[in-house]
Amino acid sequence: MKPFHLNLKCANFALMDIPDQMPNKEAEALFASLPPVEVPEILGEWSGRGISTGHPLDALLGISGWEGKRFISADEVHPLINRSVIGPVSLNPDLMSLGVMQFLNLAKWPFMRQIFYMLCPLVSTRAPRARLRMVTYRGVSSAAMIYDQKAIIDHFRRVDDRRLMGLMDLRGDDFPFFFLLERC
Repeated sequence: MKPFHLNLKCANFALMDIPDQMPNKEAEALFASLPPVEVPEILGEWSGRGISTGHPLDALLGISGWEGKRFISADEVHPLINRSVIGPVSLNPDLMSLGVMQFLNLAKWPFMRQIFYMLCPLVSTRAPRARLRMVTYRGVSSAAMIYDQKAIIDHFRRVDDRRLMGLMDLRGDDFPFFFLLERC
């Protein structure tokens, strides 16, 4: 398998017209206004960042070292590419519990960023942990990433030819988590 080499210099989010933070309702309206995207169009490597909307994952994503996603094919997806002491690794989401991380409020723990950085290789995998499909969400059919073992679907909409906006639909969550991806 090809090693992970995300070029973080591709991320040019500071120049984007989409703010780093906005109210959840505004993020939902923006997402709904964007055009759909087809699965073949999003294959490749993507650098990512969260959009702060007050969602509990806002802080956790930042301290975890999340760098982006890798879409090799419709059936081979690495949903969590993270920084680690050995370089970028693909995390195995099956070995992590968002509920426990939120309950323990890990984002507020001192040195949590450094702990994640060191522990990422222990929960990494070379196997794909998600797949891409066309999914209808709120009446619009667009590419979506479906985790293999988690009740999570990431829906994607096109910002432009190099950028996507993502909406993470987590079963049991009252409102979605939003993020941006830029093609590397």
